[in-house]
Amino acid sequence: MSVEEARDQARLAALNLIGAIDAAVGVDNVTALVHLRGYVRATGDFGAHPAVIDGASRLLLEVFGERCGAHARTAIGVASLPGGACVELDLVAAVEV
Repeated sequence: MSVEEARDQARLAALNLIGAIDAAVGVDNVTALVHLRGYVRATGDFGAHPAVIDGASRLLLEVFGERCGAHARTAIGVASLPGGACVELDLVAAVEV
């Protein structure tokens, strides 16, 4: 899989995150995205983990805007992920309830 294809997968994973947030609390109640952690399944010689997670970060900025969507981020390479996924995301968000 190319970096571009993996970036698209990260974007899709971010769409799923947004859907989960909307179902749980509603996207309009998000006041800040605090931290995005992205896990990228890769071989030992791969080093473009941040480039892959860019797909998720860019979408979050598009949806939530600079004020709310800017976030800290970690990109981590792993040997495997559940279900053979190539990307898994973990997001901490602040919400108003």
